[in-house]
Amino acid sequence: MFEKLTAVSVAALIVGAPAAMAETLRFAYASNATPTVEAMQKFGELVAEKTSGDVTVQYFPDSQLGGERELVELVKAGTIDMTKVSGGLMESFAPVYGVFSLPYLFDSEEHYYKVLDNAEIMQPIYNATDDGGFVGLTYFNSGARSFYTTKAPVESVADLKGLKFRVMQSPTSIRMVELLGATPIAMGQAEVYTSLQQGVLDGAENNEYAITIARHGEVAKYYSYDLHSRIPDFMLISTRTLDRLSEENRQAVLEAAKEATEFHKGVWATAIEAEKQKAADEFGVTFYYPDLKEFQDAVQPMYEALKAEPEKYAVFEAIRGVAGSE
Repeated sequence: MFEKLTAVSVAALIVGAPAAMAETLRFAYASNATPTVEAMQKFGELVAEKTSGDVTVQYFPDSQLGGERELVELVKAGTIDMTKVSGGLMESFAPVYGVFSLPYLFDSEEHYYKVLDNAEIMQPIYNATDDGGFVGLTYFNSGARSFYTTKAPVESVADLKGLKFRVMQSPTSIRMVELLGATPIAMGQAEVYTSLQQGVLDGAENNEYAITIARHGEVAKYYSYDLHSRIPDFMLISTRTLDRLSEENRQAVLEAAKEATEFHKGVWATAIEAEKQKAADEFGVTFYYPDLKEFQDAVQPMYEALKAEPEKYAVFEAIRGVAGSE
């Protein structure tokens, strides 16, 4: 759909919508897990509440205006005001985001939250795209990513050898899969189901929602908890939008974003367990728990290579330093 939409035609779609009393933030996003959709809606409620209705949020959900990459481009152009995308994609807009795609970066969910809530670490990353016309506002948990397959479970690194896996359009994710002995194929999420069904792919890697919401469990029955990464989702906003808001309303938007993240934390853990149960009961997916050490050992060259990228390595060290302070 998006290939036929120019910035002008997208603008035409959104101009025709009813305008708010003072300011309407146009927020477009791709398909998402229910807790994240709820958190984005919560953000809009909080913005309206904190600005007494002077600022409202209008949503364009489920890839109406394009996939995640196209939506970032629309935010950059100022055609829309906001979006929410995977941190894996963000690496192609600011290399420092690639740190979050590193395998086994976080020791636990607690470590993950401690880092993502640390403004000293995160604010420079959010600001890394400032010159590109947009910045990060906050994050949402996107769970731990693991491999799932169509023909046999992954119970060791050897089981990955020669298999074709869908990965995000992230150089870091691509390198990880290569080191594990598989063949990475970067493609959009919308193409994955058919590719699994037709044998173009042997598997993919994602959280449990891909099995149920994207219905990949209909064609991929083996889910292996290798837990190789925890890549956040990020909420982005156009710098033009921030600049045109009053100081008071800008602060309200920032506060609403942080509060939406706290709301999301409260609903995510319960929801992901429910999806795991649904994957087993409704889709017949079986879950496996391989020994993680050989997976961790296989990707160690990525950390050695990271030393050649000082900006990323400094963020990596800061993240690991937080782990050491727990």
